[in-house]
Amino acid sequence: MELSFKWRRLESFTALEIYEVIQAREAVFVVEQRCAYHEADGADPHCWHLCMHLDGEFAAYARVVEPGISYDEPSIGRVMTLEKYRHLKLGRALVAEAIAFTEARFPGRGIRIGAQAHLQHFYGSLGFEPVGDVYDDAGIPHIEMLKAPVARPA
Repeated sequence: MELSFKWRRLESFTALEIYEVIQAREAVFVVEQRCAYHEADGADPHCWHLCMHLDGEFAAYARVVEPGISYDEPSIGRVMTLEKYRHLKLGRALVAEAIAFTEARFPGRGIRIGAQAHLQHFYGSLGFEPVGDVYDDAGIPHIEMLKAPVARPA
């Protein structure tokens, strides 16, 4: 089982690659979770996109939104694994890669996310703390969570 991660900006995708990402995001967020919302939310041009492949096949995805677009801090979002790969528990590796990238790219900024509330324990295990109350986003309970900035060596 070979996992590979590929980071890129929206403009560097081929048409077929971006189609694969959009198709996957819609399959998970719109169809499986039955959410009628703007999947193409205008943030993608301001993101770094992470595609995870397993043995050469697209398996999972996340995006890092630049600071000042969704929150003052950079944000990790649209975290998803295709249904056929969920039994492999790839989410931890995916989010760990996204955290490492975000902390390296935006040092000292922290990371804020809008997590589905039922995933609060998962994100908590990766260093995120809840901030605020549970809120509704497209019919799904969410909670903002913050990962404090990594202390930089003096």
